Amino acid sequence: MLNENHALIFDFPEYKQDIVYLNYKDEAFTKLSKQYHLLDYDIRQLEIDGSPTDDEHMHQLKLQRANLKDVLFQRLKAHHDAPITTS
Repeated sequence: MLNENHALIFDFPEYKQDIVYLNYKDEAFTKLSKQYHLLDYDIRQLEIDGSPTDDEHMHQLKLQRANLKDVLFQRLKAHHDAPITTS
């Protein structure tokens, strides 16, 4: 679907609290998340503009977005499934 927003909070609403927490507490997650959202924005802008790029370039951008999303999802899942410890 063209111009679909793939923000993490939309695609993984069940991890909303984890997304907020990790964006606040985990610098590496925040960096990857920002990279992901900028890439998603760029892809959506290209789609809105009628894809002023070749198919291979668009495919590479979408593949990069999917790979980033996979990494972020694994971090979200690991955080979500981690046992809660009290000190």
